[in-house]
Amino acid sequence: MKLFQCQFCGNVVYFENYTCEKCGHRLAYRPAQAEMTAIEPLGDNWWKPLNAPDQKRLLCVNAGHGVCNWFVPDDTTDAFCLACRHNAVVPDLGIPANVVAWQALELAKHRLFYALLRWRLPLTTVVEDPVGGLSFEFLADPPAQSGPKIMTGHDNGKITIALDEADDAEREKRRVAMGEPYRTLLGHFRHEVGHYYWDVLVRDGGRLDACRAVFGDDRQDYGAALQRHYAQGAPANWQGNFVTQYATTHPWEDFAETWAHYLHIVDTLEMVAASGMTVKPRIDKTGDFSARVTFDPYNAGSIEQIVDAWLPYVFAMNNVSRAMGARDLYPFVLSPPVIAKLGFIHDLIHGAAKASPQSAPQAEAVRKRRWPLSLFR
Repeated sequence: MKLFQCQFCGNVVYFENYTCEKCGHRLAYRPAQAEMTAIEPLGDNWWKPLNAPDQKRLLCVNAGHGVCNWFVPDDTTDAFCLACRHNAVVPDLGIPANVVAWQALELAKHRLFYALLRWRLPLTTVVEDPVGGLSFEFLADPPAQSGPKIMTGHDNGKITIALDEADDAEREKRRVAMGEPYRTLLGHFRHEVGHYYWDVLVRDGGRLDACRAVFGDDRQDYGAALQRHYAQGAPANWQGNFVTQYATTHPWEDFAETWAHYLHIVDTLEMVAASGMTVKPRIDKTGDFSARVTFDPYNAGSIEQIVDAWLPYVFAMNNVSRAMGARDLYPFVLSPPVIAKLGFIHDLIHGAAKASPQSAPQAEAVRKRRWPLSLFR
C-alpha cells in the first residue's frame, strides 16, 4: 500500500479516507492510476479530481452508504466501482449495526482489490461469467435456532463472509477458540480470494501438475481432510513445511494460506518503502538484520528479493510489538520450504510459472538457501 496526498493542501492521507482531515476536502481513489485525489463537486454525483482538473468523474454509488471512496471505471457511467461491482449480497441496511459492519468489510475488500488491480490479475463478475465469476456475499447469521451460522468460505467464485467477523470482539473470540495466532478481515479476504485464483490460474490455467509438485495432490478428499484436521490438529513438525497450522489441512488450504501471506508481505513492504523506513540495528555486524526497500515489491523480480527485505523488517516490527506488550505483528515462521511455496505464488501472479514449479532447479535453490535461523522465529 502506498501513502497518498490531498492535492488541495498537501496533507498525507490514508487509503480509506473519505475526506482530508486537515482541509476537509472530499477524497476519491482512482484505481486505474492507483492514486488518491482531492475532489470538488460538479453536481449530480459528478466530481472534478484536482489531480486532473480537466476531467469529470463519477463516484461509486456505494459512496452514499459510506462504504466506498472509489471512482467508477474511466470513461464509463457505471453505477459501481471495480471493487463494488463484485458484490452479490450486502447486509440489510435497515439495521444500523449492519451498516457499520459492512463498512469494515468494504475497507478490507478494497485493500484486497488494490493489490489485485496492481497486478492486473483476471477479474470477472457473475454478469460476465455466471458460473465462475468472482462475487461476495456478506451475510448475517439467522435468528437463533432458525438455522446454522454463516460460515466464511469460497465456492466456485462465490466468497461468503460472515457479518459477525466484522465484530472485533467476536472475531477475537473465534481466533482464541480456534488457536489461531492471527485473524483479521483482510486476512479472510486474501485467503478466500486465493481459492478463487487457484481455480482461475491453476486449475483453468494449465498449472495443476506444477502446483501439485509444490503443495501436494489436491485430489485427496477435502471433507475427510477437514474432519481429520479438526479432530487431530496439525502434525507436530508442521512449521517446517507450512506457514500456518490450517495450511496443513489440505493442499487447497495450503495454497490459499500461502497466497494470503504473499499478499500480506508484498503490501506491507510497499508501505515500508513508501514510508522511507530503513532497518539497520547498531548491533548487527553481519547485515542479516538490516534492510532497505529500494524496489517496487509489486514488481519484484524474485521471491528471494522479497524475503531478503521482509525478514529484517518483520524481526524489527515484532520486537516493536513486544515492546508495547502486544502480540507479534507477524507471528509466523518462513522456513525454506514455505519460501519455495511463496516463490510459486510469486511466479504464478507474475505469469512466470512453468510446467514445473519455478523450474525445478530454481525451487531447489530456494529450499537450500540459508537465511539466518533467528529471523525465522
